[in-house]
Amino acid sequence: MARALIALGGNVGDVRATFAKAIPMICGMTQAALVARSSDYATPPWGDEQQDRFINACIEIDTALDPHALLFALHRVETKFGRDRKTERRWGPRPLDLDIIAYDDAQLETPDLILPHPRLFERAFVLVPLAEIAPTRSIAGKTPEQALKGLDTAGIERLPPLT
Repeated sequence: MARALIALGGNVGDVRATFAKAIPMICGMTQAALVARSSDYATPPWGDEQQDRFINACIEIDTALDPHALLFALHRVETKFGRDRKTERRWGPRPLDLDIIAYDDAQLETPDLILPHPRLFERAFVLVPLAEIAPTRSIAGKTPEQALKGLDTAGIERLPPLT
C-alpha cells in the first residue's frame, strides 16, 4: 500500500456537499482507506482571481493503485461531479478539482503527472489543510509546516464542521 496526499478544491455549487460525496467515491474507486481528512477552508481564488472563493481540503489515503492509475481514478471522480478538463479555462471555476500532492516518497515526471505536485510550496490554500493532517511529513525535503512559514495565508478561513 502507498500513502497518498490528495488536495480537493472547488468553487461551483455546494462544494462541501460535493466533498462529502466525493471522498467516499475516491476511496471506493481507488481501493483506498481514508487515513485523514482536513477541515474545509474558504480560500481566495488563485491564478484567475476574478471568480468566487474556493473551498479547499486535503485527504490522506492508503491505496494499492500506482500513481497513474490513481490519477485516472481521480479524473473519473471529477467528471462524475461535472468537471470537464477539456473545455474549462486554466485556474477557472470548477465544481471539483482533485490533485495528487504526494505519493509516498515518489519523484516522478511524466507528461501527465509530476510528483510531488510541482506548485505545492507556492500554494497556501493547499498547505494550510495539508499542515492540519500531515504537518511534519517530509515532501521533497520540506514539511507543510516549514513551507507555510514563507507564504501569505491572508484570506484563508477554516470553516466550521458540517452538522
